[in-house]
Order: sequence, then structure tokens, then C-alpha cells
Amino acid sequence: MMMMMMIAITVSILLGNVQSFDGGSLCEELIIPSGYPCSEYTIQTKDGFLLGLQRVSSSSSLRLRNHGDGGPPVLLLHGLFMAGDAWFLNTPEQSLGFILADHGFDVWVGNVRGTRWSHGHISLLEKKKQFWDWSWQELALYDVAEMINYINSVTNSKIFVVGHSQGTIISLAAFTQPEIVEKVEAAALLSPISYLDHVSAPLVLRMVKMHIDEMILTMGIHQLNFKSEWGASLLVSLCDTRLSCNDMLSSITGKNCCFNESRVEFYLEQEPHPSSSKNLNHLFQMIRKGTYSKYDYGKLKNLIEYGKFNPPKFDLSRIPKSLPLWMAYGGNDALADITDFQHTLKELPSPPEVVYLENYGHVDFILSLQGKQDLYDPMIFFFKSSGKFSSM
Repeated sequence: MMMMMMIAITVSILLGNVQSFDGGSLCEELIIPSGYPCSEYTIQTKDGFLLGLQRVSSSSSLRLRNHGDGGPPVLLLHGLFMAGDAWFLNTPEQSLGFILADHGFDVWVGNVRGTRWSHGHISLLEKKKQFWDWSWQELALYDVAEMINYINSVTNSKIFVVGHSQGTIISLAAFTQPEIVEKVEAAALLSPISYLDHVSAPLVLRMVKMHIDEMILTMGIHQLNFKSEWGASLLVSLCDTRLSCNDMLSSITGKNCCFNESRVEFYLEQEPHPSSSKNLNHLFQMIRKGTYSKYDYGKLKNLIEYGKFNPPKFDLSRIPKSLPLWMAYGGNDALADITDFQHTLKELPSPPEVVYLENYGHVDFILSLQGKQDLYDPMIFFFKSSGKFSSM
């Protein structure tokens, strides 16, 4: 009965709220009401996108910063169809963004292009095809790069990075670029992904098999928004007697053990955020081909874009051995599969610290009620042992 109610809520919210993503204030909606100082920034990428960044403190860490003795900066990078609000959806005692602030970190919240908390483009309108002509490749090489450069310029400090899901894909790709990774102190990756060819999520595999991503692009749909009427209808149409969607979330993420189902309606007020159809296409290319590479345009256009018939791979061996990495993965995660995770580990030049939680699914890593003891306390210990913490 609870799952049926969740689906009813999901469909009613998806169909009833065709969301307008015209910016707004994450600070005012979620962070300041919880009692945390928060300020908004807008930065511009090299290709003209305007991204929202939020800077979050606790009252005590803000006093330290005002005296020139604040904690180190940490950048939070959200997953696909999410945005910076993902780190603040539970209580302050359960949400990583608040917990990091309470530990004295200078918390910076990233929001990639196209999401509600980012602010468009210097010249392109959101209804134009060109606005949505990007995939996670651009998120790594432009969005993450600009976030890190800006935070580094403001704080004059190397940065800790935390990513979840797509946030780990773009982090790892960014870390292969020397001019980006030189400004990173250490990184913690939740549900880490670089390879995707062992994804087991039934609904995702169904979409891949049906080539939904290519169909959407062929239809001229460039913004993928599951809060629009057609987006919600697409999800419902994929559910039939062979693939029950009574537990739609599990069919996408794997069985989650530990988040509060009674807060689903609240979560859905914030999620999902839009992404580009090209981004989904790029991810599905990875599932089909077993690659961690740039976007595949087809041989002729690849030759024009890359100077070769096949898209170049992101070479994980280029990540410096000296970069401390901490990774947490789950036994029930149907998107960040254990086999794919092991593939990632084999390509890294030095082994990361690893936490394995057998009963965790993909969403548990940001919404688990036990996340503080299972994940966030060990992560913070890792950061404090790998960085410079004169004030902590």
C-alpha cells in the first residue's frame, strides 16, 4: 500500500507540476530556514552557461572565516536529474551538506547547467536546441572546471570534492585534466561510476534496449524533464505487466534500504531536475559499448570533432597517484555495479580507501537515515587525515 501511494504521489506531482526552471534561491528555500548562513553566487563557464553556487556555513564556522581562520572548502557535485538541493533533503543531523558545515568546512554547493538552481546562458534561451547541446563531457570539462577555479580564486585554497553518481563521472573525468586536478586536495565519491556496462536496473535496461535515448533525440526533444507531462507519461508507458512499476525507484536505482519513505512527497517537490537528452544518450552509449569516453557522434563527425573515428577515452591512469581518493559503494546499487566499480579500481594509478555497504542502493548514499555513521563520519575522518586543518 505504501508503494502504491508513493507512485500515486509521484505521478500526481509529475503531471501536476510542469516545472519552470528560471533560477531561484536554494539558500532561501532549503538552507537558511534550517538555521545555516548561506550565500548565492553565479559563475560563467567558458561556453557561456551561468551556474549557481551556494556557500554554506554553520554559525561557528562563519565566525572563524570572518576572523580569517575558516575551514577548508569542499565542493558538492550532485547526480543525474538532481541538483544542489540533494545534499539538504533530510534534517541537519542527517544531510551531508549541513554535517560538513557543522564540522567547520567551507561548503560550496555545485549545480550543473540546466538545473533549477543554475541561471541559463549569456545568449541562449532554454527553449533552443543549442542550449541543451551538451552531455556529462561538458559538465566535467567546463562546469566542474569553472566551479573549482572560482572556489580556488575566492578561498586561495585547494578544494575537497564530494560527488554522487553523475557527480563521480564528471569528477573522475575532470581529475584526468592536470589544470583542474592540481587545485584538488582530495575527493570522496559516493556510488562511483566511470564504466556502466554492468548496470542491472530493469527500467534503465528496458530504455537502453528500446533505444529511447535515440528516439527522443530523433523526435527533436532536447530537454529531458520528467516533471513535464510528456516526461511523466514516458515513464508510465515503460511500465507494464512484464516490468512492474509499483516500485519505480527500485527499478531504476536498485533496492534502497535506509531512506525515509514518508518524505517522498517532499523529495519530489525538489526532484527531479532536467538534463539534456544528449546527456542521457551519452550515458546509454556507455552502457551499450562498455566505454568511459567522450560523446560518440558517429565516425564522420568524430573525425571532425576529435580527429579520429572513435571518441577518445577518459584515461583514469592520468589521475595523479598523489590525489587521495575515498570511495563508497553498495551491494544493492543497480547503477554503480560492483563489477563496473572493480573495473574503475583497476585503472586508477593508486588504490583508494573503500567503504562497502552491502544493503545500500543508489539513493541511500545521499538520503540514508544512517548515512552519518555509515558514510559521512568516515568521509570526514578521511578528509581531516589527508588535508591541512589548522583551524579544525
